[in-house]
Amino acid sequence: MYKESICSQCMACVDACPKGIHYIDENGNHQVRRDISCDGCRKCEEVCPMSAIHITGEIKTVSELMKIVHEDDAFYETSGGGVTLSGGECTSQPDAALAILKACKEDGINTAIETCGHSRMDRLMEMADYIDLFLFDMKHMDPVRHNELTGISNEKILANLKELFKRGYNVKIRMPMLKQVNDSHEEIQQIVDFLTPYKDLPNFHGIDLLPYHKLGVAKYGQLGIDYPVKEDPSLSDADLTRIEGWIKEYDFPVRVVRH
Repeated sequence: MYKESICSQCMACVDACPKGIHYIDENGNHQVRRDISCDGCRKCEEVCPMSAIHITGEIKTVSELMKIVHEDDAFYETSGGGVTLSGGECTSQPDAALAILKACKEDGINTAIETCGHSRMDRLMEMADYIDLFLFDMKHMDPVRHNELTGISNEKILANLKELFKRGYNVKIRMPMLKQVNDSHEEIQQIVDFLTPYKDLPNFHGIDLLPYHKLGVAKYGQLGIDYPVKEDPSLSDADLTRIEGWIKEYDFPVRVVRH
């Protein structure tokens, strides 16, 4: 990730990179070759005097991660909180996720995962015995529209969700909300209709509405990727309150998670 705005153009990274990812263009400016795979040696990051370069992602063993987890033991004890495996999508690394979840439970630490739900059911259920709460995304009920928005249909997602409810695993629904994407009364009604058979189950823990935010826009720029959302799909407070009201009409526990 390259923050051009704070780069001093010292070119130390050009000399440090063994793969030639950093280079000087014809105008004498620092550029990053995105067509060359970085091997994560971090030499460019280490020599950058302005901290304009950051290599994302680290390889860690479970024992290394658990040392980090246990740094917050006092917080877990006083708050009742624990460890949440977040995203990307933790179920895309199922063996690692399962190992971390098992280690947390062995040490008496509460666990949760944030998931889009697009996972092999057998692998998801294998993890489920070590998960205290699923924070499960529902983006859109229409399979065709879901595919247009995310690149995948939602049949597998909804099948996994039904199975989690059926087997008694704790689930909280999270709905990322975007204007003119999934904010109409019809779209909300479809989600309510799907969830109604599970509403009174003790393992159903309500719905969180997650308003669209722009926290990732700067990261796209640092990665040299064009941000695909050109217009602002943010919902107003009035929009969110109205959607919250629609859901409350059916006696669902629901809240807006405002940033």
